[in-house]
Amino acid sequence: MDLTSLFGLSGKTALVTGGATGIGRMAAEALVLAGARVLIASRKGDACEAVAAQLNDMDAPGSAEGFAGDVSTEEGVMALVQEVKNRTDKLDILMNNAGRSWGAPLDEFPYDAWDKVMTLNVTGLFHLTQQLLPMLRESATEDDPARVVNVGSVMGEVPMGDGAYSYSASKAAVIHLTKILAKELAGDFVTVNALAPGPFVSKMTAFATADEGMRDRVGKDVPLKRVGREEDIAGCMLFLCGRGGAYITGGVLPVSGGINVVTSGNIFEQASH
Repeated sequence: MDLTSLFGLSGKTALVTGGATGIGRMAAEALVLAGARVLIASRKGDACEAVAAQLNDMDAPGSAEGFAGDVSTEEGVMALVQEVKNRTDKLDILMNNAGRSWGAPLDEFPYDAWDKVMTLNVTGLFHLTQQLLPMLRESATEDDPARVVNVGSVMGEVPMGDGAYSYSASKAAVIHLTKILAKELAGDFVTVNALAPGPFVSKMTAFATADEGMRDRVGKDVPLKRVGREEDIAGCMLFLCGRGGAYITGGVLPVSGGINVVTSGNIFEQASH
């Protein structure tokens, strides 16, 4: 046993949706560094191509390819599946990262903010996974399962509010769906796990993490006193996708710096004083 065998991904092929920015890009870089061939897709194909070029310039053991892919519609899902099939006959890893958010005060939260967020974050995730299952099953073995990693959020576990009603509900759905799929696909040797990130620097969180001062302010409210870094996502992905995570399914990794266990304190201890 050695670290390369536990966390290396040489010979593996992965698809990362929403891989041009934020957590998706962090994950894609980690997979390339570990030796995987990584297909990066998002609605902006040119951005994916640019990221793939950057990753290929690292002189890492893996490689990257970028192209357009939209999982917010049924037609988009089917087109992405066909593009994947055109590029490869095997798929070992699927990272469902594409998503969107919406924030507004409770009394003003619009109707279409639910449809748009749930359609991408939940419906698209489910149907892309469904359509790629034949490829994942084909590559899976008892000792080395195929891997699905869904990106949830700590906001899907903790009732934080923040005006992101549809986003929080969608991520709670992602987490529960992860467990359902893990149960149903275990017999096919396909593991399904989720990340539940806290604050990371991304386009989605740019309103709060765009500069160092903003990140410091956000970090002060995190138990571990900082926002997430690319190494935090990389470590989780290499664990879940490598041999080291082959016996784990239905798990939700709380990559949130402790936000997932924050409480208001011990009410009985407070009452005794």
